[in-house]
Amino acid sequence: MPTRSVRLQAARPRGGGAGPRRGPIGRIVAGSVTAGLGTALLLAVVVAPGAPEHVITGSALVSFAFGWALLAGLSARLTSQPQSWALVPAGLMAVVGLGLLLWAPGDDALTAAGWVWPPIVAALAVWMTAQMRRALRSPTRVWLLYPVVGFLGLAAVGGFAESVQLTRDHRSYAMPGRLYDVGGHRLHLHCTGRGSPTVVLENGLGETSPAWGWVAPAVSGTTRVCAYDRAGQGWSDGAPAPQDGRQVAADLHALLGAAHENGPYVLTGHSTGGAYLMTYAARYPAEVAGMVLLDSAGPEQFALPDFPMAYAVLRRLAGVAPSLGRLGLGQLAYARFGRSLPAPAGAQARAFATSPRDMRSQRDELSTYRAVFTQARALTSLGGKPLVVVTATGGQQQAGWSAAQDRLAGLSRNSSHRLVAATHGSLLADQQDAASSTRAITDVVRAVRTGAAVR
Repeated sequence: MPTRSVRLQAARPRGGGAGPRRGPIGRIVAGSVTAGLGTALLLAVVVAPGAPEHVITGSALVSFAFGWALLAGLSARLTSQPQSWALVPAGLMAVVGLGLLLWAPGDDALTAAGWVWPPIVAALAVWMTAQMRRALRSPTRVWLLYPVVGFLGLAAVGGFAESVQLTRDHRSYAMPGRLYDVGGHRLHLHCTGRGSPTVVLENGLGETSPAWGWVAPAVSGTTRVCAYDRAGQGWSDGAPAPQDGRQVAADLHALLGAAHENGPYVLTGHSTGGAYLMTYAARYPAEVAGMVLLDSAGPEQFALPDFPMAYAVLRRLAGVAPSLGRLGLGQLAYARFGRSLPAPAGAQARAFATSPRDMRSQRDELSTYRAVFTQARALTSLGGKPLVVVTATGGQQQAGWSAAQDRLAGLSRNSSHRLVAATHGSLLADQQDAASSTRAITDVVRAVRTGAAVR
């Protein structure tokens, strides 16, 4: 009997009593994690799609803090396995999240913070792992909480790698052009070649001046060509607020004037860049000698059957992109971006595409698209000025895209609509396909010089 008593005592948990209840701890863990993640997604994607980066990141951290606090509170109240350690990540995330929401830091401050938070998060992940191993006896520790903490560790590694890469990119790629003040902020302009008319290149969404790495050098052998970065893109300063088409046109007009680049110009826009140039042409018709629209968006964009839904999804994704970019995910998503462009343009394009700053620029531009496309309607006719519309037939086209391109060609009675077996992006990025874009530009330049019709 004494031996049996000793064995029974040894079998009991150290805390005495009947041992820990299984209770609902597994459901509490799963419910708490789901509540935190679900609230973060709800706020970022549904309630505030396209909100500024500090709002997205701050609200996500507060949501995650809510999830950890829920775990600590419910486990203490409803089970014999209190997870009081969860109050630590709850408190840290709440403080940082509320700080971001109240302070509203800009890109420079968030970039500088990229050297601070990764080691703190890494240390937190290690500490949390040790605490849950001691306090939690549930399968959810292995299949749910360990992956969550593993993500924190990966986020720390990715955040540090992102900071290193941003510093390396900033030091490695010198600005090829010059910055000019256009009234409160400066824009980057890079002009090469000689001759008239001057060709002005307008970027599409997510593009920067290096995207013209094949086109600009080829055109410069024929005439003068200028590539620039809109506010918030590439080497240009950011604007105080997101800009619509009229503000972009005013900036470009001031930029060309400050640089003493004389018009009239051959305006060339790719994708949404074409819509910005339509507003420019309507506002400054005397400065337009001709136009080239490369698979361009137009005034009827929201009338295309599939565009409104695609736009809604894209705007939501663009809203969370800068925050995810701070974790180094942009480096993974755009690892091969710009590979087909010549050096150094390809590396420059990749560096900008992976930066949270340019992701913020895309988010801001998307927020103004309804105004941008509406304002482009102001251009009703180019008269007899030469116009070439290039439509990419490769890849999957939006429903109604071909007809919309035909209507763009109708803006001038001296126009040519060319169908090219290329994709939307390869009209700039691929050397062979970019040659079609170059030919369209040089043909318009020739028509301006000779007064001949474009073919």
